[in-house]
Amino acid sequence: MTGAEIAFVVIGVAAVVGAIRVVTARNVVRAALYLVVTLSAVAGVYLLLAAEFVAWVQILIYVGAIVILFLFGLMLTKAPIGREALDNQRRGVAFLVALAILGGLIYLIQGAFDWDAARIDPVEGTVAAVGSSIFSRFVLPFEVISFLLLAALIGAIVLSRKEDRP
Repeated sequence: MTGAEIAFVVIGVAAVVGAIRVVTARNVVRAALYLVVTLSAVAGVYLLLAAEFVAWVQILIYVGAIVILFLFGLMLTKAPIGREALDNQRRGVAFLVALAILGGLIYLIQGAFDWDAARIDPVEGTVAAVGSSIFSRFVLPFEVISFLLLAALIGAIVLSRKEDRP
């Protein structure tokens, strides 16, 4: 095995353990921290695939923004974060549904890719190409998403403010 393969196995094990701990944690805050581990491991896999830009976007957007937003939402809403928040007696049904979804995903992925096809041209995945694509062909969806994120931020601020009225 090469160094990259060993690193992939180590990062993959960390991602799987983190993902299992996300769904089995009894505390919402700990589940969010395990989600950070899982998302960081996914960024590590992107680094191994020589997709540095996607790896940094993964860290900045998902680890740096989404999980922090989730934790702020927990703190601002005073939601229950202990055992009572995540205690559900239907674990068997959830496990069966998860197995069914896993089987469906494996079936779909097997036929979706030509595993023997030539590699992707590395020029297409450069940061310059991604930036050019975002700001030429995808500028409208990019702006719509930024507007929706701004509206969500303003809504969160309005909802979190205390009422000063009697």
